[in-house]
Amino acid sequence: MGSLAVGLKGEATIPVTEENTAVAYGSGSVRVFATPAMIGLMEKAALSSVDPRLPAGQTTVGVRVDVEHLAATPVGMRVTARSELVEIDGRRLVFRVEACDECEIIGRGTHVRYIVTVDRFLSRAAGKTKK
Repeated sequence: MGSLAVGLKGEATIPVTEENTAVAYGSGSVRVFATPAMIGLMEKAALSSVDPRLPAGQTTVGVRVDVEHLAATPVGMRVTARSELVEIDGRRLVFRVEACDECEIIGRGTHVRYIVTVDRFLSRAAGKTKK
């Protein structure tokens, strides 16, 4: 796994805007940070910690997210997601993830990513169009 090690940390921050509310995502009817946006930010935090350490031609893909969205965040605030790599099992990477706004923890859980070879991964995906 090269320079991957348990304990690697990642972080990603985003402002809450009209474009990432539950209304915009179609996942709710209120103008607060959407759960799918929070999950995406958590994935970005995990990705940021490991992908730069992989050999050329490899990346990670998300395969599982198990999180709870604990509190609403209004438009105008910022949300920061943090990840920590807690397990490496071959190509399988498990992260503890957490998201906070400027006041409190708004989400937490686990996220699993797999290391893939980009060309092989894209070739398999493209093969679906030939069926």
